[in-house]
Amino acid sequence: MRRVLYGFRLVIGAGLVAVGSLLAGGPSASLTPETVVAQEQAPGRREFQLTARRYEYEPPRIEVVQDDLVKITLVSSDIPHSFTIDEYRIAKRVGAGQTVTFEFRADQSGTFRIYCNLRQDEKCRTMRGTLVVKPR
Repeated sequence: MRRVLYGFRLVIGAGLVAVGSLLAGGPSASLTPETVVAQEQAPGRREFQLTARRYEYEPPRIEVVQDDLVKITLVSSDIPHSFTIDEYRIAKRVGAGQTVTFEFRADQSGTFRIYCNLRQDEKCRTMRGTLVVKPR
């Protein structure tokens, strides 16, 4: 991918970003010896502990950056609960008084509903949270 930006040529590829002076030869000209090479910002690793209790998640909102590796430790302090995000095809169940840990890559930006898909109690349907994935 090539872009011309304010007199510089930006070449992105293979995890590196190279910026060089734009020569009179146009966009296909080679980079000068003054080329600055920087490592592309690597995705982060984010860890969260969520407590599920009648009928809420604590914390109710998780914020990450797109492509982060997200590790969730889900703890139930009372009855069985689940952690479900349809767009990520995640449906994890945790038993009463139990803990479950799982990971996923936050590869889609946007705001996603987290909910409990269990039906042992009518109020489970009201259990909601939010995953916010900010674009990189």
